[in-house]
Amino acid sequence: MECQWKPDEQGLQQILQLLKESQSPDTSTQRSVQQKLEQLNQYPDFNNYLIFVLTKLKTEDEATRSLSGLILKNNVKAHYQNFPNGVSDFIKNECLQNIGDSSPLIRATVGILITTIASKGELQNWPELLPKLCLQLDSEDYNTCEGAFGALQKICEDSAEILDSDMLDRPLNVMIPKFLQFFKHSSPKIRSHAIACVNQFIISRTQALMLHIDPFIENLFALAGDEEPEVRKNVCRALVMLLEVRLDRLLPHMHNIIEYMLQRTQNQDENVALEACEFWLTLAEQPVCKEVLCGHLPKLTPVLVNGMKYSEIDIILLKGDVEEDEAIPDNEQDIRPRFHRSRTVAQQHEGGDSIEEDDDLDDDETISDWNLRKCSAAALDVLANVFRDDLLLHILPLLKELLFHPEWLIKESGILVLGAIAEGCMQGMIPYLPELIPHLVQCLSDKKALVRSITCWTLSRYTHWVVSQPPDIYLKPLMTELLKRILDSNKRVQEAACSAFATLEEEACTELVPYLAYILDTLVFAFGKYQHKNLLILYDAIGTLADSVGHHLNKPEYIQMLMPPLIQKWNQLKDEDKDLFHLLECLSSVATALQSGFLPYCEPVYQRCVNLVQKTLAQTVLHQTQPEFYEASDKDFMIVALDLLSGLAEGLGGNIEQLVARSNILTLMYQCMQDKMPEVRQSSFALLGDLTKACFRHVKPCIANLMPILGTNLNPELISVCNNATWAIGEISIQMGSEMQPYVPMVLQQLVEIINRPNTPKTLLENTAITIGRLGYVCPQEVAPMLQQFIRPWCTSLRNIRDNEEKDSAFRGICTMITVNPGGVVQMIFEKCSILHGFKNQVGDENWRHFSDQFPLPLKERLAAFYGV
Repeated sequence: MECQWKPDEQGLQQILQLLKESQSPDTSTQRSVQQKLEQLNQYPDFNNYLIFVLTKLKTEDEATRSLSGLILKNNVKAHYQNFPNGVSDFIKNECLQNIGDSSPLIRATVGILITTIASKGELQNWPELLPKLCLQLDSEDYNTCEGAFGALQKICEDSAEILDSDMLDRPLNVMIPKFLQFFKHSSPKIRSHAIACVNQFIISRTQALMLHIDPFIENLFALAGDEEPEVRKNVCRALVMLLEVRLDRLLPHMHNIIEYMLQRTQNQDENVALEACEFWLTLAEQPVCKEVLCGHLPKLTPVLVNGMKYSEIDIILLKGDVEEDEAIPDNEQDIRPRFHRSRTVAQQHEGGDSIEEDDDLDDDETISDWNLRKCSAAALDVLANVFRDDLLLHILPLLKELLFHPEWLIKESGILVLGAIAEGCMQGMIPYLPELIPHLVQCLSDKKALVRSITCWTLSRYTHWVVSQPPDIYLKPLMTELLKRILDSNKRVQEAACSAFATLEEEACTELVPYLAYILDTLVFAFGKYQHKNLLILYDAIGTLADSVGHHLNKPEYIQMLMPPLIQKWNQLKDEDKDLFHLLECLSSVATALQSGFLPYCEPVYQRCVNLVQKTLAQTVLHQTQPEFYEASDKDFMIVALDLLSGLAEGLGGNIEQLVARSNILTLMYQCMQDKMPEVRQSSFALLGDLTKACFRHVKPCIANLMPILGTNLNPELISVCNNATWAIGEISIQMGSEMQPYVPMVLQQLVEIINRPNTPKTLLENTAITIGRLGYVCPQEVAPMLQQFIRPWCTSLRNIRDNEEKDSAFRGICTMITVNPGGVVQMIFEKCSILHGFKNQVGDENWRHFSDQFPLPLKERLAAFYGV
């Protein structure tokens, strides 16, 4: 037995003094405490003092003892590997002996300390930990049992994977049956711990749990009558996870489970109701949803709708009684980091459908992120997508009452319901929209700000229908009112209106051209009015407007309105300011739309983008060589700058030539193309393609260096990187002509593999087909021998693309290759005459004749006889 360590009295007093000081609110005191703690870490037995205060010094107040334990926990996190053996053994011993301290705070602190030591890889080096804790579960003393369970729950949360590995001789085979026994314990706290421990192993389908799945489910059902909120919460959580993992075991009991969850979703305790409400979200994703839930819709629908009202606490958090707050500056903590969507090159489709962006339910982003209202709305949204118009039978009678209700809170929830079902029930809602849309447009001027803001969102969910109707009846009044809301005196309404307007812009596109002056007037006025957070959303609305109306924006009077405020902001912002992202994105869209109209502004914008890229690359190099002195660079700046340079190249075309000539952009782009971060490569390939189109003479000297990099980036696991690299290769081949020959072997094999790969996204398939066609156009001898390996997927992937120069050059390439290798298509022609007819229509009679003249005679005769082509 080692001799017991004893503290030195003076040292102990010094540490207690420090612990007291560290509870002072004064920041300078805090700072000096930090420094002293760092100094004390030099002494090997400092940590012994800390554990001593936590476990032995019962005369001290709990806050000080707990703090001592938390400081020790941080030391364990940072320096555990340097603790001398005697110290770590002393700490481990003390923890195990004091897990049953009479104070809940001290028990919890000891539990946190144990799991921190365990997660430092110490589960292997502390073999007695788990057996000892499991033994303590059987203690007659409540505190010991509860303390041990608290520690075990934390270990199950932090070390679930190791617990199920061979490294530890599979302790879960003993632990899980043990936990199950405690589901019936008399203390609710302990029942709750037991379920929480087992819940850690559901999603990973841990074998030890799967072996006991039936007793686990039986024990959960036995708790159906438990009144305790914590227990109910964990039971609901377990059932939600089992729905994903072991639906087979729940199905026989599904009727009762649904009845139980209906009760729990109406629980007084919002935490329980929220856990239960997740059940409907998860069930909606299961194929059985329709058949098991259809009988319950009459009961479930009103429960979800009822959950969509703001709770009293929401209204307090939202300052729902503050109507005018536009003059109050934003709290910087509320401004969320925004993720930039890097440039992806896509083809235009027939009918002009854009790639669907998901506009999920994000109506009130700022409050406690996930709550019953949001979960209920999300559940209604997914269920509307499952049941479609069948859901309306149950919703419509409720909606009538809600939407015209005199009490604002109830009316507001009705407007949210209407927005939530928009996607799934659109068809069935159409007959009601001529009456509802004008009613909603009226609600945009409701006296309650929260009603105005939710109405903006709901209307944005119906813009597709609005745009399909005669503009004077719906579009014009909607747009007029939304523009007024953009200038609302409430910040939340401004934000909702700006976002809704961006959605309207995407749907209406050039329908907005007649109103451009009026729209710009409003957006520019908002510049002077908005606080920080909404300014960022305003940039987005302006960028989307430019994307939607394109070159129609290129009129001197519009440029005169729009550019001065944008350039003024541009000059105010420093290179390190995060707001620069949003402004760069916005300018990228504006530059592409204005084309030559952007010329007067292009030089400073171009220069700054090049500088941002250069700065970021330099910082990256410094960080790689001397990580202790230089922090990692924020590459988002570089990505957005590359995208704006692409926008300039696309908008200005040949006019960008002098700017490129006077800068080192090609060297920088070459470095970006080799960056570790995929998004950087993605944006640099888009820029390469745009510079190739705009001023190839500057790109050409670098081609020998650039092509091998493009070849190694044709990895379809990184879809967007691969897509942009593919597109750039196509653009380069058109410019290079027959000089492309030496580079074909670097890329052709990968492109053929991609086009034949199952489940490849449509955009990537289309770009791959176009690039193969273009390569074949400039180097038919090199590409034609591969024809039969790609001709079938090639034809199917280009069926729906709108005619443009890219498609045209690709088709010519195929014709040229078939001339070189007619045998490559004979087989397919007999299998797929539909493709052949489509092909004939696409190239036109003249081209078809020119091309079919090359066929060997027997083939020509058979085609004419069989297919009439």
